[in-house]
Amino acid sequence: MASSVMWHQAVFLMVLFRYSVRGQISYSIPEEMPKGSIVGNISQGLGLDLKKLKSGKARIFAGDNTEYPIKIMIWGVLLTKQKIDREALCAKTTPCALHLQLILENPMEWYDVTVEIIDINDNAPSFPKGEITFEISESAISGARFMLENAIDLDVGSNSHLSYSLKPTDNFVLSLQSQADGDRNMEMVLQKPLDRENKEQLSLLLTAVDGGEPQLTSTVQIHITVLDANDNPPLFSQRVYKATLPENTPRDTVITSVSASDADEGSNAIIKYYMSSTGDVNDLFMVDAQSGEITLKGSADFEKASRYQFNIQARDQGGLSDSCKVIIDLTDINDNKPAISIVSMSNSISEQSRPSTVVAMLNVNDLDSGLNGQVHCYINDNIPFVIASSSSFFSLQTEQELDREREAEYNISVICTDEGVPALSSKVSLRVQISDVNDNAPVFEKSHYEACVLENNTPGLSIFKVKASDADWNQNAHVSYILEDSIINGVSVSSYVSVHPESGLITAVRSFDYEQLKDFHFRVKAQDGGSPPLSSNVTVKITIKDQNDNAPQILYGGQNVLVVDPNFTETMQRAIKKTSSIDDLGSAESCLI
Repeated sequence: MASSVMWHQAVFLMVLFRYSVRGQISYSIPEEMPKGSIVGNISQGLGLDLKKLKSGKARIFAGDNTEYPIKIMIWGVLLTKQKIDREALCAKTTPCALHLQLILENPMEWYDVTVEIIDINDNAPSFPKGEITFEISESAISGARFMLENAIDLDVGSNSHLSYSLKPTDNFVLSLQSQADGDRNMEMVLQKPLDRENKEQLSLLLTAVDGGEPQLTSTVQIHITVLDANDNPPLFSQRVYKATLPENTPRDTVITSVSASDADEGSNAIIKYYMSSTGDVNDLFMVDAQSGEITLKGSADFEKASRYQFNIQARDQGGLSDSCKVIIDLTDINDNKPAISIVSMSNSISEQSRPSTVVAMLNVNDLDSGLNGQVHCYINDNIPFVIASSSSFFSLQTEQELDREREAEYNISVICTDEGVPALSSKVSLRVQISDVNDNAPVFEKSHYEACVLENNTPGLSIFKVKASDADWNQNAHVSYILEDSIINGVSVSSYVSVHPESGLITAVRSFDYEQLKDFHFRVKAQDGGSPPLSSNVTVKITIKDQNDNAPQILYGGQNVLVVDPNFTETMQRAIKKTSSIDDLGSAESCLI
């Protein structure tokens, strides 16, 4: 990028709410304000209630994970955490602005906050060198020009607009020539011929004054040694040289070359080349003094600077010189992977969450430019989630209704890929659990139950168990059994049987008598522990089996009765034509429970 404060970013936000609201607000403050200075009242500016700021855990988030010198207080005021140096933050980039996000939760909202840092005149101009030396022939004609290096002022705007003065002006005057790109070339112009025999050394004072209030100044001493005749200065073949350089170019690569010629002969025609720039340019490039070849000696990085401009000076042995401008444009190489930062995440969402519920937020930042910095994100297939983008954010949302009983947990891989060739990508894994909702009623193992009991049983006899299961989780799946009230032979069913609430065991409360009750029905309800609880019921049939517990009885007297002598022997059977037994003939049959 052209500046360290410009970036390509995409934010991928994760929250547990369906909708997000976004607004924006801007402030401007001068640099160098003391720590704790007020930037602005964000609660008033955005119309946010202080309770909402507090409950929403308001915080400031920077898209590229930079620790910005701004903080938010619980009473809704933005404060500086330290003094802010605009020059350290933005260098020459204007406007200089901090781009922040105010993040709120419950529900999730975010707001764009822009804080512009206004320049103050806190930097005096400075010359690249402590002193300037020239060797100039006495034969130099009036109008000869000598290149001077401009002073550097780290401020911007009118604070960095420089004016110059040169004293004394007996032999030289200053000339400032504006270039097409807005720069100015500063030259010292000879207006009165030099006389070495009269004066061999000259000392001048060059002063730079900026346009701030109050004005700040800087000076540099110019020492001139007067030489014998050299009446032709070097001349470059062109005024501007341009070259293009991929940012991954290896060191020691020759980028381009400059060339100047001198009409003089002998030693006066020998030319040497010098770079007249300082700082990053000298760390990155070098010029061969004899050949004029410009070589890369450092590591170029498009994300730090996309263009470099500097001057090359050609100087002959007599001190005459000419200058040209070199412009080198860097081309971006896809050498940065997207960087994924989790801003906010919920590890659990309800299975009742509606489609389009936002689950999480991520920040995705790619330092490259153009297609190399354009990022798209996707997730693994066959899951009920989808990625949606909004402005500079990506959001992971539910695509359809969830069912915890079908899938209780999802491991989601978020892969973000840029558009470079070859493409670079990054991956982050997210684990989302589905919380249970009581949406399943208990289900009995059978549609109905039947059992039989021999009469004359002991009260408390365990008859059998009913069993129901619930597909939900934890308390929602806890099943209790309840005997539904009904009437049997005029009394409550609870006087016949009971049901254990936890095990579903059905127990006889009384001793059954086949001759009074041969079978009966009742219903058992299975109810879960959800809120509200869900339930189902089942019909149970109990059949009473007869035992031979009653002697035969003569039902009635009458005709056809054979009377036998009482003294008749016991081996003789009495013949009774009409008799009846209370017990069933099948009373000897067994009963399986």
